[in-house]
Parts: sequence; C-alpha cells; structure tokens
Amino acid sequence: MDAVSLSAVTLSGHFARDFPEMAIAWRAEEVPDPELLVINEPLAAELGLDTDFLTSSDGVGLLTGCRLPVDLTPVAQAYAGHQFGWYAPRLGDGRALLLGEITHSDGKLRDVHLKGSGRTPFGRGGDGLAVVGPMLREYLVSEAMHALGIPTTRSLAVVGTGRLVQRETVLPGAVLTRVATSHVRVGSFQYAAATGDTGLVRRLAEYAISRHYPAAAAAENPYLALFHAVTAAQASLVARWMLVGFVHGVMNTDNMTISGETIDYGPCAFRDAFDPAAVYSSVDDGGRYAYRNQPVVAEWNLARLAESLLPLLHEDQETAIGLAVEALDDFRRQYSAAWAAGMNAKLGFRRGLEDAVTGPLVEELLVLLQEGQVDYTSIFRSLGKAARGEPEPARQLVPDVTAFDAWVERWRALSPDADAMDRVNPVYIPRNHLVEGALAAATGGDLDPLFRLLDAVTRPFEERPGLERYAVGAPEEFGTYRTFCGT
Repeated sequence: MDAVSLSAVTLSGHFARDFPEMAIAWRAEEVPDPELLVINEPLAAELGLDTDFLTSSDGVGLLTGCRLPVDLTPVAQAYAGHQFGWYAPRLGDGRALLLGEITHSDGKLRDVHLKGSGRTPFGRGGDGLAVVGPMLREYLVSEAMHALGIPTTRSLAVVGTGRLVQRETVLPGAVLTRVATSHVRVGSFQYAAATGDTGLVRRLAEYAISRHYPAAAAAENPYLALFHAVTAAQASLVARWMLVGFVHGVMNTDNMTISGETIDYGPCAFRDAFDPAAVYSSVDDGGRYAYRNQPVVAEWNLARLAESLLPLLHEDQETAIGLAVEALDDFRRQYSAAWAAGMNAKLGFRRGLEDAVTGPLVEELLVLLQEGQVDYTSIFRSLGKAARGEPEPARQLVPDVTAFDAWVERWRALSPDADAMDRVNPVYIPRNHLVEGALAAATGGDLDPLFRLLDAVTRPFEERPGLERYAVGAPEEFGTYRTFCGT
C-alpha cells in the first residue's frame, strides 16, 4: 500500500486490544474486481477521510478490507443474543469485521466496520458474503434515518466485489462499510456474562461508559447509571421509530446497541398505510417484531441487559434485582413521554396544552388512520396544509370524511403551528416500492434510481418540485410487502 495513501487514514484498535476474549483476528476475503458503487462524501469529511483517497484503488482496498495498514488487525466481534426470543450463546460477526476506530470531527471515536467481507469463525455455515441489493438498502435507509434525526449507524460506502453470490438466484456481491459510535450490543454483554467472568463484564461496562455515557462514571453506582442511560436512550430511539412509522423487523438482542443507535437494516420498512400490526420481515411469522410490539420488545431486551449486569449492580443478588427492576420501570414512562412529545410536535400543539386535551385528539386520529388504512407519512404532512386553512389534501386521504372534518375542527381550535409541523413531518421517506425498484435497478447495474431516491430521502422535510412520485404510497399492484435479511 502506498505510504502516502496510508498516511491519510488513522485507525486505532481499542476494542481489539482491550477485549481479546471477544475478538478474533481475521482478514477479509480478497475481492476479485472491486467497483465503488456509492461513497458518502459528507460522512467521509466528518471522519477526516479524503474522498480522492477513498475513490482510489488503495481507498477501495481499505473499504473492502483487502488493503490495510500493516499495523491494523481487523477482528470479528463475539456476541450472544436472543433471536426471536431464543437464546443463542455464540453468534458474533459471521460475515463482518471491525477494522478499528477513527476520530470523528466531534472528537469522539467511531467504529469502521465491514459487512459482507467473507466468512469468519462465527460464520455458522454461511458463506460470509453479501449482495448488492441488501447492502445498498442499508446505505439508503440508514442515511434516510440520519436525515430524519434518528440515531443510527451510518454507511460510508458500498463496493461491488465482482463476485457472483448464490442466494435464491445468483446475484452480484458487495461489501458495505458501516460507521457506528460502537458496535457494543446487549448481546455483547450477554456473551461476556455467559463466560462467568465478572471482570470481563465489568471491563465491558467501563468501556461502554467511557465510550458513550461518561457522566455515569461519576455516579455513586456507575453500572446502575449505565443501565439507566441505556434505558433512556432506547426509550427515545424506539419512540422516534414509531413516530415516523419505521419497523425494524429484527429486534434481537444482538441488534440492540448500547449507544442507542439503530443497527442492522435487513428486514426493515417504513409503513405506508397505518397498521399497528404491520410486519415486514419474511421470517417473523408470529409478528413478534410488528410495529406495535417494538416498545414491548425493547423493554424485554433491556431486561436481558439487566440480567447480564446484575453482578455489577450490587453484591447481594436480591438487592441487585430490585435495583434493575426499578430502573427498568422507567422505560415505559420515558417511552410514553417521548412518544407523547413527538406526537404533539407532529400535530403542531403549542407548549402548555394539557395531556387531557391533546391525548384524546391523538388517539382519535390514530383510530381514523387505522380504520381507513390511511397513508401515515402523507396525512401528517398534509395536516400542515390543513393548519394553514387548506384541508382538502388531507381530506382526500381519509375515507371517513365526516369524522375527519369534526376532528380537524377541534384540532384547529387549538391553533396548531404549521411551520413547526413541517419541521418534523417528512415529505419523503424510503417508500417500499421505490426502494425495491431502486435496488432492482442497481442490481442490474443502473444506479440512477438509487441516487435520485437518496437525494429525496436525505432532504426529507424540504418539499421540492419534480419529486412528487417520492411523496406518495405504493400503487395497489405492489401488493403485500416483505423484506429479507440478505444473508
């Protein structure tokens, strides 16, 4: 590797060095014919990475893990997890590698992580590879989530490998470069706890405190403060998902970060019609991770984190359990507060209005949306126009016009702030039919639909002429939508 190019990148190996029990040194598979498909220039700038370097052969080599600084040792991270409620004691990065950490412009570390870089010792029989469609899905949806202001891992690049990968059909391969504040998960703590080494759990907790919640270090019980902080972060995160109609699809404990960032955009989707029972994962037959269940599942996952932390919370187990239960009880209150505040903002309610006034209006609207299978994103954006005295765009979306008109009259009596509504209600989201169309085109070699969709969803609140097709739901012939994990 060119020494000049090498000097453009400084990656550290904190996790690999500090947790040899949870990291296996490994190398990415060689990429036969790499082609850079998409590069996130704004994110690269935030990370101090030169775009000219990243688009060079050495840069693409870094983005695939094939050309690395001589002193850099990528690792596959170990973690456990409850998958659809069933405990798996040894999961880990089966097709992913942590290259190392890099300093962001905010002065904090970010993980640089590959996905689809080849089979690791955690491969569990898989080939360790990934294909173009799912990797571009993660790029697209994670950047849309970032633009919506929702905490998320981000995507730096997707590189085509030139390798054909066998799935249901033969598809072109790809590697995603993902960036996160860290990849420490609830499943990481489950893995550490399962070893029986309380010292390892303690070190992991101290790492999480240092990396994500430094204020907890000064608390009387830092590990309890850590759990409180993670609980608050997840309550806020899941409320934000719910407010934009996002369904994660695979809320296993290995897909819940300690940082409170959204991770793993496999079987995920944004709802069109409002349906609390919406399920988009092809493998979630029982609806465990349906839209309406996401807060409940988050609380369940946090209980698994609490179990892993018990030895740190107090030397007496019963006391530790009591502390954990008390902390976990905060989740529902925090989630409800975040949801209510977010919904009040979506409806333009001004500060000072009592919950007894706003709450019934919110509930009545959601009933109207569910009964009428109303497009969730469109109705809230249209209500901004209704707040300005233009109710017709919203009226056209709701079948029960009489009930809706009565609701609007009561709502407008509270003088909703239309400008404030437009700042939180997006015009553009990654509509499922548009995502599938863009990914199909990209798989066939045409990236233009992807770039056009990216342009829309990364400026989601700014209504622009010429983008009308990105602001409406799927046509009826699109049918029932299901997504797949891409493995």
